[in-house]
Amino acid sequence: MTRGDLERHQVWVYLAALVAGVALGLVLPGAAGCLEASLWPLLGVLILVTFTQVPLIHLPEAFRDRRFMGAMLAGNFAVVPLIVAGLLPFLPDDPAVRLGVLMVLLVPCTDWSITFTHLAGGDTGRAIAAAPVHLILQMALLPVYLWLFMGQAFLEIFAAGPIATVFLTLIALPLAAAWALERWVAVRPGREGLIARLGWFPVPLLALVVLLIAASQVQTVAAALPVLPQLAGVFAGFLLLALMAGLWLARGLGLPPRSGRALVFSLGTRNSFVVLPLALALPPEWRLATVVIVVQSLVELIGVLFYLRLVPRLLPLR
Repeated sequence: MTRGDLERHQVWVYLAALVAGVALGLVLPGAAGCLEASLWPLLGVLILVTFTQVPLIHLPEAFRDRRFMGAMLAGNFAVVPLIVAGLLPFLPDDPAVRLGVLMVLLVPCTDWSITFTHLAGGDTGRAIAAAPVHLILQMALLPVYLWLFMGQAFLEIFAAGPIATVFLTLIALPLAAAWALERWVAVRPGREGLIARLGWFPVPLLALVVLLIAASQVQTVAAALPVLPQLAGVFAGFLLLALMAGLWLARGLGLPPRSGRALVFSLGTRNSFVVLPLALALPPEWRLATVVIVVQSLVELIGVLFYLRLVPRLLPLR
């Protein structure tokens, strides 16, 4: 099996991990605390190896194609929040569900978007160049977006949990370590293979994270079952609206077809692995947000399979 095969079929890996995790949680309900404790170091490793696949040291290269970058930024940080605002009335009234939806849909992906852009024949180079810009901007803008959508409730939620500590230890520190590793690799030829080998780890690590979340939060998963069909519908609606927005921007700005494909996949994929540790750090009454984020990832991966068939036809190379 090649790395491409693993990434192409990763949705089935995550579904199997989810089912196995629920089964484990039902069989060993007393092990929830131990399983959750093992989740944190695993998340740290997952985020580190995923960040190493983002070309952090090549940030200036992102702005060489200003029209493409302008479309990316406008789409992800202006159009997508408007789409999310339009979907909010279709969500359940549960504040934890709404928080989870906001957290995951407002942040653009920095890894899956590149993989699926490549599989769809899009401009992978431009997608890679845009990834570090997306990563930095989403960290800066997510608190602003949550405050705009939730108001005072956002400040109360994040004041009650160790969000700042989790952000520093599981996001900021791995980000700095990934940048340092990329710099070390760039200094001497022949070290590039290390980054390539690390690229094999995100899928199996994320599968383990999904398994541990399902096993340690099995009661939360059970509580979410009544709203899962509604959530799946909202996330499917987001994928459809993101596809339409990407096509509109690509055609309106006259982007080349391969750049347009990269744009569409950027708008349709979200950065669930970055917000997962933040959701897990929330107080217990808000833990449903974690299940929402996992559900979004699974719906997204299934939806992207349709993207892979549709986008090349809607943005043909000739």
